[in-house]
Amino acid sequence: MALLMFNPPGLRGAEGEGQATQFPLFVSTWPFGQPANELARKTVERGGSLLDGIEAGIRLTEADFKNLSVGIGGLPNRDGVVQLDACIMVGRGHQAGAVAAIEGILHPISVARKVMEETPHVLLVGQGAQDFAVDQGFSLQPLLTATAREEWRKWQAKQSDPKRDLNHDTIAMIGLDAAGNLAGGCSTSGLAYKLPGRVGDSPLIGDGLYVDNEVGAAGATGVGENVLRYCGSFLVVEFMRQGLHPQAACIKTIERIARLDPLGVDELFINFIAIDKAGRFGAAGTGEGFEYAVTYPGSSEVRDSAALSSRSVGAIGGNQPEPRGENR
Repeated sequence: MALLMFNPPGLRGAEGEGQATQFPLFVSTWPFGQPANELARKTVERGGSLLDGIEAGIRLTEADFKNLSVGIGGLPNRDGVVQLDACIMVGRGHQAGAVAAIEGILHPISVARKVMEETPHVLLVGQGAQDFAVDQGFSLQPLLTATAREEWRKWQAKQSDPKRDLNHDTIAMIGLDAAGNLAGGCSTSGLAYKLPGRVGDSPLIGDGLYVDNEVGAAGATGVGENVLRYCGSFLVVEFMRQGLHPQAACIKTIERIARLDPLGVDELFINFIAIDKAGRFGAAGTGEGFEYAVTYPGSSEVRDSAALSSRSVGAIGGNQPEPRGENR
C-alpha cells in the first residue's frame, strides 16, 4: 500500500522505507545500532541462530563504555545507581523474556534470554532479577562509569534546568532470517535520573518490542511513558497485519498516539522501527533526527526516518532528564 496514502500534513523525510534483497536482515535504532547489526549478521552467517545474532549485537552495545544509554555506560537513576532494562522475543513459538530495574549485571539482554528459556515467566524485576542472573552464572560488577558519574553530578547541580539535553536512548533490534522467522531485542539504562525502580517501555512486550511470526516485528525508542501507555510496538505490528508497509505502520501509530495524547506530536519524543515478513522495513519519529541502521548481506547503512514534525528528537535520542508534560 502506498505510503502517500498515509502522509499527514508536513510529513518529512519519507525516504526511509526499503526492502532487503538478501537475508538475514537486521534493523536497529540509532547509528550506534549499525555495528551491532553487523555483528548480528556475522553471528548468523557463522552458524548462529537469528536469536543468537540479536543477542550478540545488543551485547556489543551494552559493553560500550561510550554509550550513555545502554549497559555499562548508561546514565544512572536519581540516586546515582544504574538500573537496566531489557527484553527479547522470538516470533516462532511467540516466546519472550525480560528483566527490569536490574543492577550490577553487564548484559541484561542475556539475562532476559535466560528468563525466556529457563523459567515459566516472562518478566523478572529488581533484586529478583539480579538473584536469578547470579544463579545463572552472571557476575556482579560496577556499572557506573566515571563519565556517567560526572554527568550525574552535573545534573544534581542543575536540577532546576530540566531541559538540559542528553545523549541518551535505547537500542532496539529486530531481525528476519531466510526462513521467514522473526526475532527482536531491546536494552536500555532507561530515562536518565529516573526515580529508582522506574520502568519504561523497553522491557515490556508490546511496548518497546513486539514480534509476530505471521506479520512482522517492531521496536521503539524515545520517552518510554509515551510509548507504553499506547502499546506502541504492538500497534505497529497490528497496522502491518492490516496491510500497511512497515514505515506506513510506524507513521500511523504515531498519528494515533499524537491524536489521543494531550502532549501532541511535538512533545511526545517517540520513534519506531519495523520490518515485515517480506523483508520490507521502515521507521518514523515524531520529529526530525531519528536515524536507524539497516544491515543485510551486501548492505549496511544508517538511514533517516520519516518525521511527523520539524521538532528535533535530540542529538542521539528523544529521552530527556525527565518525561515532559504535566502528568509525566
